[in-house]
Amino acid sequence: MPQTLYDKLMSAHVVREEAGTALIYIDRQLIHEVTSPQAFEGLEIANRKPWRTQASIAVPDHNVPTTERSSGVSGIQDPISKLQIETLDKNCETFGINEIQMNDIRQGIVHVVGPEQGATLPGMSIVCGDSHTSTHGALGALAFGIGTSEVEHVLATGCLWQAKSKNLKIEVNGDLNTHVSAKDIALYIIGQIGTAGGTGFAIEFTGTTIQNLSIEGRMTLCNMAIEAGARVGMVAVDDKTIEYVKDRPMAPTGDEWEQALSYWSTLHSDAGAHFDKIVSIDAQDIKSQVTWGTSPEMVVSIDGITPDPTQESDPVKAEGIRNALNYIHLEANTPINSVNIDKVFIGSCTNSRIEDLRIAAAVAKDKHVADNIKLAIVVPGSGLIKKQAESEGLDKIFIDAGFEWREAGCSMCLAMNADKLAPGERCASTSNRNFEGRQGQGSFTHLVSPAIAAASAIAGHFSEVE
Repeated sequence: MPQTLYDKLMSAHVVREEAGTALIYIDRQLIHEVTSPQAFEGLEIANRKPWRTQASIAVPDHNVPTTERSSGVSGIQDPISKLQIETLDKNCETFGINEIQMNDIRQGIVHVVGPEQGATLPGMSIVCGDSHTSTHGALGALAFGIGTSEVEHVLATGCLWQAKSKNLKIEVNGDLNTHVSAKDIALYIIGQIGTAGGTGFAIEFTGTTIQNLSIEGRMTLCNMAIEAGARVGMVAVDDKTIEYVKDRPMAPTGDEWEQALSYWSTLHSDAGAHFDKIVSIDAQDIKSQVTWGTSPEMVVSIDGITPDPTQESDPVKAEGIRNALNYIHLEANTPINSVNIDKVFIGSCTNSRIEDLRIAAAVAKDKHVADNIKLAIVVPGSGLIKKQAESEGLDKIFIDAGFEWREAGCSMCLAMNADKLAPGERCASTSNRNFEGRQGQGSFTHLVSPAIAAASAIAGHFSEVE
């Protein structure tokens, strides 16, 4: 029978099935410093060793500083951040795990480094102790985030029990409007279906709009599948996928490459494959997006206004709108493009790749950050992306425009390192979550694309690209 891409990937990894769940084999485990310490400790206590060390690759990202690094790990000021990275280094050395350490030029955000190094390949099952592992599905992989106990289980056994998801196809067709990017597609979709719209589903993104996206754009889209409630987001393998993977350091070569191509060519949904739900979207309906509240589904177009809870007939939704507006210090019916901001963050596993930096630099070129902006930072997703950006002169464009040019890391995506917001500060952020306190206690996060982040930094308020 015809199969969806998700069905194919699941069935290819099943070891055995019991009572509606499947034990699946895990091809690749990505590891960082936050969710791995307890997992490694569990192995040590049980006197176990990793089942297959070559299946894992580790990189510190959440806690690394993005400014001065010449002193290495010893120079990290925050004692918890320092301890977590030192613990990752020690555990990887003890258990024989391949680690890209903090001052290695290849270091970066785990969901950027995986594809960049060729550790992410089409057809793989990939896990990481981080919810945005769905990013890797952009390469036709079955990728999802797991909890700490599962990190230990995969290390020890190379397998994981999983309940099968239903299939959701989100089809986007047509040409995108000017300055609209994959981030806007993601936020628009979440605004349409809600943060629970994908719960219980594996999402496959299809349609001419998705086909026309670069692999980096597809990663942005799949990265935010988790924000729509789905653990898995995927795009079928095509020529762009193959071209992206080719010659990556960990990609197959020679006869293995030819064998891989033969398999990868099958990684698409068959004609007539059954989807439990289909959502169709016209790309022309998508404008640049800005979140106004405390959930990614609380989003409007750049020319929109904040909602009015008195106009909402559902009392639960009305209360949610009221609470979000109260938290984020905005009034109902406020034009979003009239809202001033304090800081701008361009980075994160959603929008820190070279394409994102080029887009932002094109907007910032020959302009300057507004006087009311306290800080605007650009944080590349890896040291290699930083190097490439500098070779293209993007760093100079940002610096001349008044942005700070930083080292690679998760940075201001979450309040787990030195880059965080102070209470009451409002940020235009290219990251993926705008929960209460996500970027710092009492702070206000608005999710935007790289183009809108750069334009807003120049204007001093949320702004379209002029």
